[in-house]
Amino acid sequence: MTDNKIKVLAVVGPTASGKTALAVQLAKKFNGEIVSADSMQIYKEMNIASAKPTKEEMQGIPHYMIDYLPPQNQSSVSDYVQMAHKIIKTINDNKKLPIVAGGTGLYIDSLLNNLSFAKEEGNQIIREKLNERLNNEGIQQLYDELKTIDPEAAANIHINNTKRVLRALEIYYSTGKTMTRQKIDSRAVPSPYDTVYIGLKCADRENLYNRINKRVDNMLEQGLLNEAKEMLGKDLSATAGAAIGYKELKPYFDGAISLNEAVENLKRETRRYAKRQLTWFMRNGKINWIDIDLLDFDISKVLRRAVEICERGGIYGN
Repeated sequence: MTDNKIKVLAVVGPTASGKTALAVQLAKKFNGEIVSADSMQIYKEMNIASAKPTKEEMQGIPHYMIDYLPPQNQSSVSDYVQMAHKIIKTINDNKKLPIVAGGTGLYIDSLLNNLSFAKEEGNQIIREKLNERLNNEGIQQLYDELKTIDPEAAANIHINNTKRVLRALEIYYSTGKTMTRQKIDSRAVPSPYDTVYIGLKCADRENLYNRINKRVDNMLEQGLLNEAKEMLGKDLSATAGAAIGYKELKPYFDGAISLNEAVENLKRETRRYAKRQLTWFMRNGKINWIDIDLLDFDISKVLRRAVEICERGGIYGN
């Protein structure tokens, strides 16, 4: 372990892989407390769709960054990181192990790699001007402008990805720094954490997809339809409104499709989301992967393997 760095355990993986259950067991084993890294569990009322852990599932282990923001409020990665940094410090100061658990890869990477975020005052005016220019001049002229200002960013953004082209220009005109420069600067300060990563996945992807399908069925039994209908009637923020579990059911409420069709759409979108999560996490070479299907989905076997990984990484418990 590097001197003065806070030891952190991260439990990551796709939806329905059992992250919450494992994190709780590891917290009991290593005297830890859990910091959620889930972009939807931060919202109040959004309980079933976000698979928010119940009090029974928490088993008395403190969980942070869950259920604190009204769904009408917009949130950002920067907001999450600032709050989570403070919570991790407090947990560590109290001589407990911070355990970051969740499936939102951007939150996890930004937090544990200590990425900084530029201030964005005045962006709304610039954004409106860029959109006006888009309508008047077309995307080609704006893209050519980006190639001159930030050729590296332009090389990684397709001209048809209008949103990202405008965002890259917005960053430059708002801050005076290119998107490329900001990415370099954001990594300038070393992370204060010495992180041991554990990832959960299935060797056979179909096994994970079967778990996802079963989870959706369980959510429906728990009352997902009522929750979705209620939440869709609210003025949700853009972030909350993107939650998987509500928008897929809306066509059913509107009478456009049957309930069976809506449920199949929900299962399909959740499977696609899990695939995107895996693609994100697979880029992190520090993750120690556990194939839960090869361990018969047995939490005791998964825990045993996870404890071995922790101890190899310098985390010791009872």
